[in-house]
Amino acid sequence: MYNVCKVAAVVLLACAGTGARAADPKPDVIHWWTSSSEAAAVRTIADAYRKQGGVWNDAAIAGADQARATAINRIVGGNPPMAAQFNTTKQFTDLVEQGMLNNVDDVAKREGWDKFLPEPILNVIRVKGHYYAVPVNIHMQAWIWYSKAAFKKAGIAKEPASVDELFAALDKMKAAGIVPLAHGGQAWQENILFLAMLAHVGGTDLYLKVLRERDPAAINSEAFKKVLSTYKRLQSYVDSGAPGRNWNDATAMVISGKAGFQIMGDWAKGEFSAAKMTAGKEYGCVAGFNARSPYLIQGDAFVFPKTSNPQQVKYQKLLASTIVAPTTQVAFNKLKGSIPIRGDVDASSMDECARTGIAIMKDRARHVGIGEVYLTPDQNGAMQDVLTAFWNTKMPVEKAQKGIAAALRSEQ
Repeated sequence: MYNVCKVAAVVLLACAGTGARAADPKPDVIHWWTSSSEAAAVRTIADAYRKQGGVWNDAAIAGADQARATAINRIVGGNPPMAAQFNTTKQFTDLVEQGMLNNVDDVAKREGWDKFLPEPILNVIRVKGHYYAVPVNIHMQAWIWYSKAAFKKAGIAKEPASVDELFAALDKMKAAGIVPLAHGGQAWQENILFLAMLAHVGGTDLYLKVLRERDPAAINSEAFKKVLSTYKRLQSYVDSGAPGRNWNDATAMVISGKAGFQIMGDWAKGEFSAAKMTAGKEYGCVAGFNARSPYLIQGDAFVFPKTSNPQQVKYQKLLASTIVAPTTQVAFNKLKGSIPIRGDVDASSMDECARTGIAIMKDRARHVGIGEVYLTPDQNGAMQDVLTAFWNTKMPVEKAQKGIAAALRSEQ
């Protein structure tokens, strides 16, 4: 696992302690929600928080990596923000271990977070019994989006209800002169395709054996070999312009009907909404092919850098409480494309895909985390390197299996 020293080095900081604390810390909130739809979403949190008496100095920074690096830079350098956005993964574990974050235990216990948060999220934000982050949302990255217009042109009567039906639909798209699968040839997007196939082809049991347990027998099994072969098969349905394409440009291909499908997280809904399209009307969404399909949980969270300033601590706790409030959850997630972290909200105003996700989340047996929930950043990066090489070269599937087994054995 990387540590704070290692990350701080990236931003040209020596890891020599936290330095002198700012005498009068500003209530800055660092986040990376800078697109128009994201900015509108985060304003719902800021507005609700201000109404409760909080002070929010917006410190938006484009790019997740850059925003996290800035937050760590400031924390290590002794000028911490009031709150900083991270993903709901192991990204902030080292900050916890090095005593650089405040907990919000009293808020979590008073409001019963352990009663409504999914286990994959609890297992990340709660470390040794203490709550160090407030989750904002639940994203699911393995949604299958499709164009109703492309379906009509290709003569596809209904959405696929199995992996075999998905490939049959992809074949019809290709025959109709439509790009079957819109894809951006970037490593993280290929990782999404892999996780989707591991979920839909392998099922929950194999998914957890590979990623959570890192079981060598499972990784070297015929079942996992089938998952990798299915993942690689998708490449034959991608157009030649895919390498380097951004995810939202791939979504635009589905919006225009140039492409039929995209496998991407539910943040893609923001693009459909911006194009004035309605779920179930101009486009469709598939979360899983049956009632046992795992729902791959990821999301965003805010952490609270260590401070002894009583006003800053008060702001931190108030923000944590505001974020989990049902009204804030609905307002934010309607604009963000994700779903609320709690199932006791009134979802009647949310779109069809969101309501599908909320209904699935009621079945705890389908709750699983994305790879980064179970893997260290180094393990996840090493696995992603293998997947990208497998996708882009003629690497034999057996070599990919061995590479993934080695990557997940690593404790870098």
